[in-house]
Amino acid sequence: MSRIITVFWVLLLGLTALWVAADPVLLGVHPFKEVQQPLIQLTGVLAMGAMSVAMLLALRSVAVEPYVGGLDKSYRLHKWLGVTALVMAIAHWLLISAPEWLRPAGEPRARGAARFVPPGPAWLRALQGPAKGVGSWALWGTVVLVVLALLRWFPYRWFLRTHRLLAIVFLALVFHAAVLLKLAYWKHTVAYVIALLMAAAVVAALYILVRRVGRTRQAVGEITSVSSHQDLQVLGVEVCLKDRWPGHVPGQFAFATFDAAEGPHPFTISSRWNDDGRLVFLIKGLGDYTRALPTSLRTGSLVTVEGPYGRFNFRGARERQIWVSAGIGITPFISRMQELAANPDLRAVDLYHATADRNAHEVKQLRRLAAAARIRLHVWVGKEQGRLTAGKIMEELPDWRSADVWFCGPVVFGKELRKEFTHAGLPAGAFHQELFHLR
Repeated sequence: MSRIITVFWVLLLGLTALWVAADPVLLGVHPFKEVQQPLIQLTGVLAMGAMSVAMLLALRSVAVEPYVGGLDKSYRLHKWLGVTALVMAIAHWLLISAPEWLRPAGEPRARGAARFVPPGPAWLRALQGPAKGVGSWALWGTVVLVVLALLRWFPYRWFLRTHRLLAIVFLALVFHAAVLLKLAYWKHTVAYVIALLMAAAVVAALYILVRRVGRTRQAVGEITSVSSHQDLQVLGVEVCLKDRWPGHVPGQFAFATFDAAEGPHPFTISSRWNDDGRLVFLIKGLGDYTRALPTSLRTGSLVTVEGPYGRFNFRGARERQIWVSAGIGITPFISRMQELAANPDLRAVDLYHATADRNAHEVKQLRRLAAAARIRLHVWVGKEQGRLTAGKIMEELPDWRSADVWFCGPVVFGKELRKEFTHAGLPAGAFHQELFHLR
């Protein structure tokens, strides 16, 4: 999280600093009518800067993952930037509208000031009217599409389709911004930085519109086995890939498309890579789509797999590790235990698996894997032992301060553990968590 927070604020504060260097009007005290146009420019620069980087992150580039901590973190940053762009765009519109309550009492509304047209060549002035009209419509398109993306109840398949429309809206906003950016800014760095960001994002938007995102990392496979564990509401899907696959490390995930109409869904890979084209996904029935998979998937059906992605890779400099999982969050640890059984690691590892009820078959399987991997397994049954907390783990493991903590499970549970561990002295960078909400 700290990496994406840093990237987020470096971008916004950096653009603001560059804008202040070009237009230092806010460094003094001025009446509203003198700062209105500069603030319109600032909010426009921040909106387009945030939206441009969000568009670039939508490409799912693995080259970006090391800088933000994984694709899951990249999507979280993408979401923050999308919301920021929306807020700045609304502020931009409000400043242009110049509501009366922003004006001193008794000061008449100057319609011309709110619609000030910067000087420039005739051809540029001719484009300013269309650019303003396009910007107005694009603003409301952005509002609708971003709000739909934030609504969890909005069907995932429709989210994928409507979210792609933001690329078209962005192209319209680039036209708006390029025409109406203050000409004087081209004597300063801010204009060139925002132009570079927009130009790169235009390429990304076109890439998205022709549906080329992730194409070079896709492989077609055949479903070779489907096993349903009704008591756990978990579906096991084994896939044999027919195309080249770069290989993966334990803890990574991939996008699997079982139904073209539904689109790709992210699932953690629960098998180690043996260079044989075999992948296994353990899928929990958490929504309408995943709950319906046991009745829709058939052996022999084709599936498109894209990846691998993620930095939940169990790498760390600390001398021991503590793993904590809950429910289907056990998936990356299963893959890692298989890897350790074949290639032992000298670090001591304790795995805490939290579950609501004790399932004899699940526990037996976990104990077998843990024994082969030479790790200590702690099955924590909520109905028998109460809620698992960081405090209880610290009581049982006095040397917890020398460990990296790897967590996979419900987001709220992870936040509680992170807060407890870091407050007790664990460095924030030693707590690793996958942020699997990709919208």
